[in-house]
Amino acid sequence: MTIGGERDFGTAQAWEALGGAPELVERVRYTGSGNLGEGPLPVGELARATVGACALAAGELGAVRAGGATGDPSPLVVDEGAVATAFVSERHLRVSGRAPVTFAPLSGFWRAADGWVRTHANYPHHEAALVRALGLPSPEPEALRAAVAGRTAVEVQELAYGAGGLAVAVAERYGDPQPLVETVRTTGGRERGRALGEAPQGRPVAGVRVLDLTRVIAGPVATRTLGLLGADVLRIDAPCLPEADDAYADTGFGKRSALLDLARAGDREVFEGLLAEADVVVTGYRPGALERHGLGARELSERRPGLVVAELCAWGWRAPQPWAGRRGFDSLVQAGYGIAAACAGPDGAPGVLPAQALDHGTGYLVAAGVMRALAGGGGCRLRFSLAGTGSWLVRGLAGGARATGGAARYSAGPWLRETGSGYGVLRHAVSPFGEWAGGPSRWGTDRAVWLPR
Repeated sequence: MTIGGERDFGTAQAWEALGGAPELVERVRYTGSGNLGEGPLPVGELARATVGACALAAGELGAVRAGGATGDPSPLVVDEGAVATAFVSERHLRVSGRAPVTFAPLSGFWRAADGWVRTHANYPHHEAALVRALGLPSPEPEALRAAVAGRTAVEVQELAYGAGGLAVAVAERYGDPQPLVETVRTTGGRERGRALGEAPQGRPVAGVRVLDLTRVIAGPVATRTLGLLGADVLRIDAPCLPEADDAYADTGFGKRSALLDLARAGDREVFEGLLAEADVVVTGYRPGALERHGLGARELSERRPGLVVAELCAWGWRAPQPWAGRRGFDSLVQAGYGIAAACAGPDGAPGVLPAQALDHGTGYLVAAGVMRALAGGGGCRLRFSLAGTGSWLVRGLAGGARATGGAARYSAGPWLRETGSGYGVLRHAVSPFGEWAGGPSRWGTDRAVWLPR
Protein backbone atom coordinates (compact mmCIF):
# COMPACT_ATOMS: atom_id res chain seq x y z
CA MET A 1 0.00 0.00 0.00
CA THR A 2 1.23 3.48 -0.76
CA ILE A 3 0.27 6.77 0.84
CA GLY A 4 1.90 9.73 -0.84
CA GLY A 5 4.56 7.37 -2.18
CA GLU A 6 5.30 5.82 1.23
CA ARG A 7 4.50 2.33 2.42
CA ASP A 8 2.11 2.38 5.38
CA PHE A 9 4.18 0.75 8.08
CA GLY A 10 1.47 0.29 10.71
CA THR A 11 -1.22 -1.30 8.55
CA ALA A 12 1.20 -3.93 7.33
CA GLN A 13 2.19 -4.73 10.93
CA ALA A 14 -1.38 -5.00 12.16
CA TRP A 15 -2.44 -7.15 9.23
CA GLU A 16 0.54 -9.46 9.70
CA ALA A 17 -0.28 -9.85 13.41
CA LEU A 18 -3.81 -10.87 12.44
CA GLY A 19 -2.41 -13.53 10.10
CA GLY A 20 -3.48 -11.83 6.89
CA ALA A 21 -1.84 -12.43 3.53
CA PRO A 22 0.76 -9.67 3.00
CA GLU A 23 -0.22 -9.02 -0.61
CA LEU A 24 -3.73 -7.94 0.45
CA VAL A 25 -2.36 -4.91 2.29
CA GLU A 26 -2.00 -3.08 -1.01
CA ARG A 27 -5.79 -2.91 -1.35
CA VAL A 28 -6.12 -0.17 1.28
CA ARG A 29 -5.99 3.45 0.17
CA TYR A 30 -6.11 6.31 2.67
CA THR A 31 -7.62 9.61 1.70
CA GLY A 32 -8.20 12.95 3.41
CA SER A 33 -6.51 14.00 6.61
CA GLY A 34 -7.16 13.66 10.31
CA ASN A 35 -5.58 15.03 13.42
CA LEU A 36 -5.44 13.46 16.86
CA GLY A 37 -3.08 16.04 18.30
CA GLU A 38 0.63 16.19 18.85
CA GLY A 39 2.58 13.90 21.13
CA PRO A 40 5.62 11.68 21.43
CA LEU A 41 3.88 8.51 20.21
CA PRO A 42 2.33 7.74 16.79
CA VAL A 43 -1.32 7.64 17.80
CA GLY A 44 -2.51 8.71 14.36
CA GLU A 45 -0.67 5.78 12.82
CA LEU A 46 -2.25 3.39 15.31
CA ALA A 47 -5.71 4.72 14.51
CA ARG A 48 -5.25 4.52 10.75
CA ALA A 49 -3.63 1.09 10.88
CA THR A 50 -6.27 -0.58 13.07
CA VAL A 51 -9.11 0.73 10.92
CA GLY A 52 -7.20 -0.21 7.77
CA ALA A 53 -6.69 -3.76 9.03
CA CYS A 54 -10.40 -3.94 9.86
CA ALA A 55 -11.23 -2.80 6.31
CA LEU A 56 -8.98 -5.53 4.93
CA ALA A 57 -10.69 -8.17 7.07
CA ALA A 58 -14.13 -6.97 5.98
CA GLY A 59 -13.07 -7.08 2.35
CA GLU A 60 -11.60 -10.56 2.76
CA LEU A 61 -14.75 -11.93 4.43
CA GLY A 62 -16.95 -10.33 1.79
CA ALA A 63 -14.89 -11.95 -0.96
CA VAL A 64 -15.04 -15.36 0.70
CA ARG A 65 -18.80 -15.14 1.11
CA ALA A 66 -19.17 -14.11 -2.52
CA GLY A 67 -17.37 -17.28 -3.51
CA GLY A 68 -14.36 -15.46 -4.93
CA ALA A 69 -10.68 -15.32 -4.15
CA THR A 70 -9.48 -13.28 -1.19
CA GLY A 71 -6.94 -11.50 -3.39
CA ASP A 72 -9.45 -9.01 -4.85
CA PRO A 73 -7.33 -6.10 -6.17
CA SER A 74 -10.08 -3.47 -5.92
CA PRO A 75 -9.19 -0.63 -3.51
CA LEU A 76 -10.59 -0.25 -0.02
CA VAL A 77 -10.76 3.47 0.73
CA VAL A 78 -10.42 4.69 4.32
CA ASP A 79 -10.91 8.38 5.10
CA GLU A 80 -8.50 9.60 7.76
CA GLY A 81 -10.91 12.31 8.85
CA ALA A 82 -13.52 9.68 9.65
CA VAL A 83 -10.91 7.66 11.52
CA ALA A 84 -9.78 10.60 13.66
CA THR A 85 -13.38 11.53 14.47
CA ALA A 86 -14.35 7.99 15.41
CA PHE A 87 -11.32 7.59 17.69
CA VAL A 88 -12.65 10.34 19.94
CA SER A 89 -16.33 9.53 19.45
CA GLU A 90 -17.05 9.92 23.17
CA ARG A 91 -15.85 13.55 23.03
CA HIS A 92 -18.12 14.39 20.10
CA LEU A 93 -21.20 12.84 21.72
CA ARG A 94 -24.02 15.14 22.76
CA VAL A 95 -27.13 13.74 24.43
CA SER A 96 -30.07 16.07 23.75
CA GLY A 97 -27.51 18.86 23.51
CA ARG A 98 -25.68 17.91 26.72
CA ALA A 99 -21.99 17.04 26.75
CA PRO A 100 -21.35 13.69 28.46
CA VAL A 101 -19.37 13.21 31.63
CA THR A 102 -16.13 11.51 30.59
CA PHE A 103 -14.19 11.31 33.86
CA ALA A 104 -15.59 11.53 37.38
CA PRO A 105 -14.07 13.88 40.00
CA LEU A 106 -12.08 11.08 41.65
CA SER A 107 -10.64 9.85 38.34
CA GLY A 108 -7.26 11.28 37.41
CA PHE A 109 -3.60 11.70 38.36
CA TRP A 110 -2.66 12.33 41.99
CA ARG A 111 0.77 13.03 43.46
CA ALA A 112 1.89 10.39 45.95
CA ALA A 113 4.79 10.58 48.41
CA ASP A 114 7.17 9.05 45.85
CA GLY A 115 5.56 9.61 42.45
CA TRP A 116 2.14 9.62 40.82
CA VAL A 117 -1.01 7.48 40.89
CA ARG A 118 -3.80 7.25 38.33
CA THR A 119 -7.27 6.43 39.66
CA HIS A 120 -10.44 5.41 37.85
CA ALA A 121 -13.72 6.00 39.69
CA ASN A 122 -16.25 6.59 36.93
CA TYR A 123 -18.51 3.77 38.12
CA PRO A 124 -20.19 4.25 41.52
CA HIS A 125 -18.97 0.90 42.88
CA HIS A 126 -15.38 1.76 41.98
CA GLU A 127 -15.70 5.19 43.60
CA ALA A 128 -17.12 3.63 46.76
CA ALA A 129 -14.28 1.09 46.87
CA LEU A 130 -11.65 3.82 46.49
CA VAL A 131 -13.22 5.89 49.27
CA ARG A 132 -13.35 2.82 51.50
CA ALA A 133 -9.81 1.67 50.69
CA LEU A 134 -8.21 5.00 51.59
CA GLY A 135 -10.54 5.84 54.46
CA LEU A 136 -11.63 9.12 52.87
CA PRO A 137 -13.90 11.29 55.02
CA SER A 138 -15.86 12.22 51.89
CA PRO A 139 -15.82 11.41 48.15
CA GLU A 140 -14.22 14.73 47.30
CA PRO A 141 -11.07 15.42 45.26
CA GLU A 142 -9.38 17.28 48.12
CA ALA A 143 -9.86 14.32 50.45
CA LEU A 144 -8.37 11.97 47.87
CA ARG A 145 -5.47 14.30 47.18
CA ALA A 146 -4.57 14.45 50.86
CA ALA A 147 -4.87 10.68 51.34
CA VAL A 148 -2.65 9.89 48.34
CA ALA A 149 -0.01 12.48 49.25
CA GLY A 150 0.81 10.67 52.49
CA ARG A 151 1.32 7.25 50.91
CA THR A 152 3.59 5.70 48.30
CA ALA A 153 2.12 5.17 44.84
CA VAL A 154 2.26 1.38 45.12
CA GLU A 155 0.64 1.50 48.55
CA VAL A 156 -2.31 3.44 47.13
CA GLN A 157 -2.49 1.02 44.21
CA GLU A 158 -2.58 -2.08 46.38
CA LEU A 159 -5.03 -0.65 48.89
CA ALA A 160 -7.41 0.28 46.08
CA TYR A 161 -7.22 -3.08 44.31
CA GLY A 162 -7.56 -4.91 47.61
CA ALA A 163 -10.88 -3.16 48.22
CA GLY A 164 -12.20 -3.66 44.67
CA GLY A 165 -11.20 -0.18 43.47
CA LEU A 166 -8.89 0.97 40.72
CA ALA A 167 -5.61 2.84 41.11
CA VAL A 168 -2.30 2.31 39.31
CA ALA A 169 1.14 3.66 40.15
CA VAL A 170 2.51 5.59 37.17
CA ALA A 171 5.41 3.58 35.71
CA GLU A 172 8.52 5.40 34.54
CA ARG A 173 9.43 2.84 31.88
CA TYR A 174 7.52 0.82 29.33
CA GLY A 175 6.11 -2.51 30.46
CA ASP A 176 7.20 -5.88 29.19
CA PRO A 177 6.39 -6.68 25.53
CA GLN A 178 2.94 -8.13 24.89
CA PRO A 179 1.58 -9.71 21.69
CA LEU A 180 -0.87 -7.69 19.63
CA VAL A 181 -3.07 -10.74 19.11
CA GLU A 182 -2.91 -14.41 20.04
CA THR A 183 -4.80 -16.93 17.93
CA VAL A 184 -5.66 -20.54 18.75
CA ARG A 185 -7.35 -22.60 16.04
CA THR A 186 -9.68 -24.92 17.94
CA THR A 187 -11.03 -27.00 15.02
CA GLY A 188 -10.17 -27.82 11.47
CA GLY A 189 -11.77 -24.54 10.42
CA ARG A 190 -14.37 -24.39 7.71
CA GLU A 191 -15.58 -27.96 8.07
CA ARG A 192 -16.67 -27.28 11.66
CA GLY A 193 -17.99 -23.72 11.42
CA ARG A 194 -21.41 -22.77 10.08
CA ALA A 195 -21.56 -22.15 6.33
CA LEU A 196 -22.41 -18.45 6.00
CA GLY A 197 -23.43 -18.15 2.35
CA GLU A 198 -23.44 -14.90 0.41
CA ALA A 199 -23.73 -11.47 2.05
CA PRO A 200 -25.08 -8.16 0.73
CA GLN A 201 -22.52 -5.71 -0.63
CA GLY A 202 -20.92 -3.77 2.20
CA ARG A 203 -22.35 -6.09 4.88
CA PRO A 204 -19.89 -8.99 5.07
CA VAL A 205 -21.04 -10.07 8.54
CA ALA A 206 -24.74 -10.27 7.62
CA GLY A 207 -26.51 -13.23 9.21
CA VAL A 208 -23.81 -13.73 11.84
CA ARG A 209 -24.96 -13.77 15.46
CA VAL A 210 -22.60 -12.07 17.90
CA LEU A 211 -23.07 -12.50 21.64
CA ASP A 212 -21.56 -9.37 23.18
CA LEU A 213 -20.24 -9.77 26.75
CA THR A 214 -18.26 -6.53 26.88
CA ARG A 215 -18.40 -3.18 28.63
CA VAL A 216 -17.06 0.38 28.45
CA ILE A 217 -15.20 1.14 25.15
CA ALA A 218 -12.88 -1.44 23.53
CA GLY A 219 -15.25 -4.40 23.29
CA PRO A 220 -18.31 -2.27 22.51
CA VAL A 221 -16.37 -0.52 19.69
CA ALA A 222 -15.63 -3.96 18.23
CA THR A 223 -19.23 -5.10 18.39
CA ARG A 224 -20.76 -1.84 17.14
CA THR A 225 -18.42 -2.17 14.13
CA LEU A 226 -19.54 -5.75 13.52
CA GLY A 227 -23.14 -4.57 13.84
CA LEU A 228 -22.64 -1.87 11.24
CA LEU A 229 -21.13 -4.48 8.90
CA GLY A 230 -24.26 -6.63 9.17
CA ALA A 231 -24.03 -8.80 12.30
CA ASP A 232 -26.92 -9.36 14.69
CA VAL A 233 -25.24 -8.18 17.89
CA LEU A 234 -26.91 -8.86 21.23
CA ARG A 235 -25.21 -7.44 24.32
CA ILE A 236 -25.89 -9.18 27.61
CA ASP A 237 -25.16 -7.60 31.00
CA ALA A 238 -25.87 -8.51 34.60
CA PRO A 239 -28.54 -6.32 36.24
CA CYS A 240 -26.18 -5.70 39.18
CA LEU A 241 -23.56 -3.98 36.97
CA PRO A 242 -25.31 -1.06 35.28
CA GLU A 243 -23.58 0.66 32.40
CA ALA A 244 -23.18 4.42 32.34
CA ASP A 245 -25.88 5.93 30.12
CA ASP A 246 -23.45 8.20 28.30
CA ALA A 247 -21.07 5.33 27.58
CA TYR A 248 -23.82 3.22 26.08
CA ALA A 249 -25.24 6.15 24.11
CA ASP A 250 -21.88 6.28 22.32
CA THR A 251 -21.10 2.57 21.93
CA GLY A 252 -24.62 1.09 21.73
CA PHE A 253 -25.05 1.70 18.00
CA GLY A 254 -25.44 -1.39 15.84
CA LYS A 255 -26.64 -3.70 18.61
CA ARG A 256 -29.38 -4.56 21.06
CA SER A 257 -29.00 -4.82 24.84
CA ALA A 258 -30.64 -7.14 27.36
CA LEU A 259 -30.14 -8.07 31.03
CA LEU A 260 -29.70 -11.60 32.38
CA ASP A 261 -28.68 -12.74 35.84
CA LEU A 262 -26.72 -15.95 35.31
CA ALA A 263 -27.21 -16.88 38.97
CA ARG A 264 -30.94 -17.32 38.28
CA ALA A 265 -31.94 -20.62 36.69
CA GLY A 266 -34.42 -19.05 34.27
CA ASP A 267 -32.00 -16.40 33.03
CA ARG A 268 -29.22 -18.96 32.71
CA GLU A 269 -31.48 -21.12 30.57
CA VAL A 270 -32.19 -18.14 28.29
CA PHE A 271 -28.48 -17.40 28.04
CA GLU A 272 -27.66 -21.01 27.16
CA GLY A 273 -30.24 -20.85 24.39
CA LEU A 274 -28.63 -17.71 22.97
CA LEU A 275 -25.19 -19.29 23.19
CA ALA A 276 -26.36 -22.39 21.35
CA GLU A 277 -27.26 -20.28 18.31
CA ALA A 278 -24.38 -17.80 18.42
CA ASP A 279 -21.62 -17.76 15.82
CA VAL A 280 -19.32 -15.40 17.74
CA VAL A 281 -18.82 -14.54 21.40
CA VAL A 282 -16.84 -11.42 22.33
CA THR A 283 -15.85 -11.09 25.99
CA GLY A 284 -14.31 -8.14 27.79
CA TYR A 285 -14.17 -9.25 31.42
CA ARG A 286 -10.90 -9.76 33.25
CA PRO A 287 -9.35 -13.25 32.98
CA GLY A 288 -11.09 -15.71 35.27
CA ALA A 289 -14.33 -13.77 35.66
CA LEU A 290 -16.40 -15.80 33.19
CA GLU A 291 -14.72 -19.07 34.12
CA ARG A 292 -16.59 -18.90 37.44
CA HIS A 293 -19.80 -19.31 35.44
CA GLY A 294 -18.39 -22.09 33.25
CA LEU A 295 -18.11 -19.65 30.33
CA GLY A 296 -14.35 -19.37 29.83
CA ALA A 297 -13.07 -19.31 26.26
CA ARG A 298 -11.73 -22.87 26.41
CA GLU A 299 -15.02 -24.17 27.81
CA LEU A 300 -17.05 -22.33 25.17
CA SER A 301 -14.86 -23.71 22.38
CA GLU A 302 -15.12 -27.27 23.71
CA ARG A 303 -18.90 -27.00 23.87
CA ARG A 304 -19.22 -25.33 20.47
CA PRO A 305 -16.31 -26.40 18.22
CA GLY A 306 -17.21 -24.01 15.38
CA LEU A 307 -17.58 -20.95 17.62
CA VAL A 308 -15.37 -17.87 17.28
CA VAL A 309 -14.44 -16.61 20.75
CA ALA A 310 -12.64 -13.27 21.02
CA GLU A 311 -11.36 -12.29 24.47
CA LEU A 312 -9.98 -8.92 25.46
CA CYS A 313 -8.62 -7.72 28.77
CA ALA A 314 -6.59 -4.83 30.13
CA TRP A 315 -3.15 -6.12 31.08
CA GLY A 316 -2.68 -9.19 28.88
CA TRP A 317 -2.55 -12.89 29.66
CA ARG A 318 1.26 -12.83 29.74
CA ALA A 319 1.44 -10.02 32.28
CA PRO A 320 3.11 -10.94 35.59
CA GLN A 321 0.86 -11.82 38.47
CA PRO A 322 -1.25 -10.33 39.91
CA TRP A 323 -1.69 -8.00 36.92
CA ALA A 324 -2.95 -10.58 34.44
CA GLY A 325 -6.16 -11.01 36.42
CA ARG A 326 -6.76 -7.38 37.37
CA ARG A 327 -9.35 -4.96 36.09
CA GLY A 328 -8.18 -2.04 34.04
CA PHE A 329 -9.16 0.73 31.68
CA ASP A 330 -7.34 2.57 28.91
CA SER A 331 -6.25 5.39 31.22
CA LEU A 332 -4.90 2.95 33.80
CA VAL A 333 -2.97 0.92 31.24
CA GLN A 334 -1.44 4.12 29.89
CA ALA A 335 -0.29 4.87 33.44
CA GLY A 336 0.92 1.41 34.37
CA TYR A 337 2.60 0.68 31.03
CA GLY A 338 4.79 3.80 30.99
CA ILE A 339 2.83 5.71 28.35
CA ALA A 340 1.65 8.39 30.77
CA ALA A 341 5.25 9.07 31.82
CA ALA A 342 6.32 9.29 28.16
CA CYS A 343 3.59 11.89 27.63
CA ALA A 344 4.67 13.99 30.65
CA GLY A 345 4.57 17.76 30.32
CA PRO A 346 7.35 20.25 31.04
CA ASP A 347 6.46 20.22 34.74
CA GLY A 348 7.01 16.47 34.93
CA ALA A 349 3.37 15.64 35.61
CA PRO A 350 2.23 12.54 33.68
CA GLY A 351 0.17 13.06 30.56
CA VAL A 352 -2.19 11.12 28.32
CA LEU A 353 -2.49 10.12 24.71
CA PRO A 354 -4.61 12.49 22.62
CA ALA A 355 -7.28 9.79 22.38
CA GLN A 356 -8.24 6.65 24.28
CA ALA A 357 -6.40 4.96 21.48
CA LEU A 358 -5.72 1.69 23.27
CA ASP A 359 -9.48 1.21 23.67
CA HIS A 360 -10.52 2.23 20.18
CA GLY A 361 -7.57 0.60 18.42
CA THR A 362 -8.08 -2.68 20.23
CA GLY A 363 -11.77 -2.55 19.33
CA TYR A 364 -11.07 -2.39 15.61
CA LEU A 365 -8.46 -5.13 15.91
CA VAL A 366 -10.99 -7.38 17.68
CA ALA A 367 -13.54 -6.78 14.91
CA ALA A 368 -10.87 -7.54 12.32
CA GLY A 369 -9.83 -10.72 14.09
CA VAL A 370 -13.42 -11.94 14.28
CA MET A 371 -13.96 -11.36 10.57
CA ARG A 372 -10.72 -13.13 9.67
CA ALA A 373 -11.78 -16.08 11.83
CA LEU A 374 -15.17 -16.21 10.09
CA ALA A 375 -13.47 -16.09 6.71
CA GLY A 376 -11.46 -19.12 7.80
CA GLY A 377 -14.56 -21.05 8.79
CA GLY A 378 -14.78 -20.35 12.52
CA GLY A 379 -13.54 -22.60 15.28
CA CYS A 380 -11.07 -20.11 16.69
CA ARG A 381 -10.04 -18.42 19.96
CA LEU A 382 -8.54 -14.92 19.83
CA ARG A 383 -6.93 -12.89 22.59
CA PHE A 384 -6.37 -9.13 22.63
CA SER A 385 -5.40 -6.71 25.38
CA LEU A 386 -5.02 -2.98 25.89
CA ALA A 387 -1.46 -3.64 27.03
CA GLY A 388 -0.78 -5.56 23.81
CA THR A 389 -1.95 -2.59 21.76
CA GLY A 390 0.14 -0.31 23.98
CA SER A 391 3.19 -2.51 23.48
CA TRP A 392 2.73 -2.29 19.72
CA LEU A 393 2.36 1.49 19.93
CA VAL A 394 5.60 2.07 21.84
CA ARG A 395 7.69 -0.63 20.17
CA GLY A 396 6.37 -1.69 16.77
CA LEU A 397 4.84 1.53 15.51
CA ALA A 398 7.27 4.05 16.99
CA GLY A 399 10.05 2.92 14.67
CA GLY A 400 8.38 3.59 11.35
CA ALA A 401 5.26 5.71 11.60
CA ARG A 402 4.66 8.69 9.40
CA ALA A 403 3.11 11.94 10.57
CA THR A 404 -0.62 12.48 10.17
CA GLY A 405 -2.27 15.52 8.66
CA GLY A 406 -2.20 18.86 10.47
CA ALA A 407 -5.01 20.37 12.45
CA ALA A 408 -5.57 23.18 9.94
CA ARG A 409 -6.73 20.68 7.32
CA TYR A 410 -9.08 18.71 9.54
CA SER A 411 -12.59 19.34 10.82
CA ALA A 412 -14.77 16.70 12.43
CA GLY A 413 -17.96 18.25 11.05
CA PRO A 414 -18.37 16.04 7.96
CA TRP A 415 -18.43 12.92 10.15
CA LEU A 416 -20.91 14.07 12.79
CA ARG A 417 -24.62 13.28 12.62
CA GLU A 418 -27.77 13.72 14.71
CA THR A 419 -29.85 10.61 15.28
CA GLY A 420 -32.79 9.71 17.50
CA SER A 421 -32.20 7.10 20.21
CA GLY A 422 -33.54 5.73 23.46
CA TYR A 423 -31.68 8.60 25.15
CA GLY A 424 -33.10 11.34 22.95
CA VAL A 425 -31.40 12.99 19.99
CA LEU A 426 -27.70 12.15 19.86
CA ARG A 427 -24.99 14.04 18.07
CA HIS A 428 -22.46 11.36 17.33
CA ALA A 429 -19.53 10.36 15.16
CA VAL A 430 -20.16 8.04 12.24
CA SER A 431 -18.11 4.90 11.83
CA PRO A 432 -15.18 4.88 9.37
CA PHE A 433 -17.20 2.15 7.64
CA GLY A 434 -20.42 4.11 7.17
CA GLU A 435 -23.55 5.15 9.04
CA TRP A 436 -25.83 3.20 11.35
CA ALA A 437 -29.48 2.86 10.43
CA GLY A 438 -30.57 4.30 13.78
CA GLY A 439 -29.51 5.15 17.30
CA PRO A 440 -29.18 2.78 20.25
CA SER A 441 -32.05 1.75 22.47
CA ARG A 442 -31.63 2.34 26.18
CA TRP A 443 -29.23 -0.04 27.86
CA GLY A 444 -30.81 -3.28 29.01
CA THR A 445 -34.26 -2.68 27.50
CA ASP A 446 -34.28 -5.15 24.59
CA ARG A 447 -35.48 -8.74 24.60
CA ALA A 448 -32.86 -11.46 24.99
CA VAL A 449 -33.64 -13.12 21.65
CA TRP A 450 -31.92 -13.38 18.29
CA LEU A 451 -33.44 -11.74 15.25
CA PRO A 452 -34.62 -14.07 12.49
CA ARG A 453 -31.79 -14.86 10.06
